[in-house]
Amino acid sequence: MTPTPFSIPPIETARDVSVFEVNANSVMVVGCDSAGGIGSKPLDKVKVSGYTLGRFTARVPLMEVLAVGAFPVCLTNTLGVEPDPTGLEIVEGIKSEVKVAQLNHSLVVTGSTEKTVAVEQTGIGVTVVGFAPKNELKIGLCKPDDLIVAVGCPSVKDEVLPAEERGEIADLPDLLKLMRCGFVHEVIPVGSQGIMYEANVLAKDSDLHVNLELAEVEAKKSAGPATVVLVVISKNALSVLSGLIHKPIRVIGSFCL
Repeated sequence: MTPTPFSIPPIETARDVSVFEVNANSVMVVGCDSAGGIGSKPLDKVKVSGYTLGRFTARVPLMEVLAVGAFPVCLTNTLGVEPDPTGLEIVEGIKSEVKVAQLNHSLVVTGSTEKTVAVEQTGIGVTVVGFAPKNELKIGLCKPDDLIVAVGCPSVKDEVLPAEERGEIADLPDLLKLMRCGFVHEVIPVGSQGIMYEANVLAKDSDLHVNLELAEVEAKKSAGPATVVLVVISKNALSVLSGLIHKPIRVIGSFCL
């Protein structure tokens, strides 16, 4: 029996997620991330444990899906490594981040490993699927004169773990705290394309422009595995935000028509 062709065109957004209208009231949100050459294999360029790799790769799509107001229901991991020991180590890291996101009792975690070919370099992909009420989707809510605030310092490759130890990178608890705040208009994780790129994503979705108050080199620096989140707030909410988040915080710009 030939399957019936079925297609759901995604809702347009500049963010690094795909959003699909399931029905008149609900949307499905899909986010993903990958890493290669990072791990404990002989040919890996950046040496970290499988556990650490799992943590930081999983947190990116979890943050992307949560940041638009969706509730993650499934996480799949595609691991280009043997099941044991590397695969098990990576999955433990993934599950630890799921627990940090307070999803360990509801999120389905599934995946696959390489069981045929001996692997000398690590590869990993993680996809997260979530759902949200359509009217609660947090996309395109920025307003003229809103401030863009960066939480965390952009860190990449060997910078990430020392920055985490110093409390200088944004993380899932920070994002969850921000998502519960009524004064926060939007939140977006910053990854490899840098602060400037993600600020422009926010602007595009709200038909606005960005006044960036940041040197170009820093604005374009990779933030690696979502080590920075941009928070959009009104000017009078800045002092409240500063008292709420105990990470490096600074205003990096604002929106205009």
